[in-house]
Order: sequence, then C-alpha cells, then structure tokens
Amino acid sequence: MSQWIRACPLAEVPEPGATYVDLDGTPVSVVRSEGAVYAIYDICSHAAVSLSEGEVEGKTIECWLHGSCFDLVTGNPTGLPATKPVPVYPTKIDGGDVYVRLEES
Repeated sequence: MSQWIRACPLAEVPEPGATYVDLDGTPVSVVRSEGAVYAIYDICSHAAVSLSEGEVEGKTIECWLHGSCFDLVTGNPTGLPATKPVPVYPTKIDGGDVYVRLEES
C-alpha cells in the first residue's frame, strides 16, 4: 500500500489554479478549485507538456498548448485533442499541507 507524501503547503496552491510538484520522480499537478484540492498527473496525454501551466475551471484543467481538458476527479479527457486519460491521485490536507498518495484512484 502506498504512503501519503507531503506535496506542498496548501497556501502555495492558487485558488483556482495549479502548482507543479515532483513526488518521488512522478510529476504531479496539485490543483485547487471551488474549495477542493485535487492531484493529477502533470503531463498531458496528448502533447506531453505540463498541465500545471494550464487554466483551471470548475473540476477541469486545460492543457495550455492545444486546449485538451481533463476531469480532475477521473482524469478522463473532456475536450479534444486528448483521447487518453491521465492518472489522478487521492489528496488530504493535514496541518496546512497537501498530502498525495501516488496510488491511482
């Protein structure tokens, strides 16, 4: 079973917005939107660029390069050109810090 890993202070994640973190070699976007915190694999499945540099709206994050959108809860693409999902990870807040478990949910 995977362990919770401290990703970053919650205060470093804009609302709404995303922050890039490297968790044991895995690129992850920690995202805040509408009062919730999400963790999604940071690399777009279409163009292999950082999702954390894209726009966050509601429960989606948009890739800045070609506009692919991904659901923050499921990782499924919600807008072309991406057709493959990206992993999402469980999060929790403890003591003002965001923790992520790298086991896919």
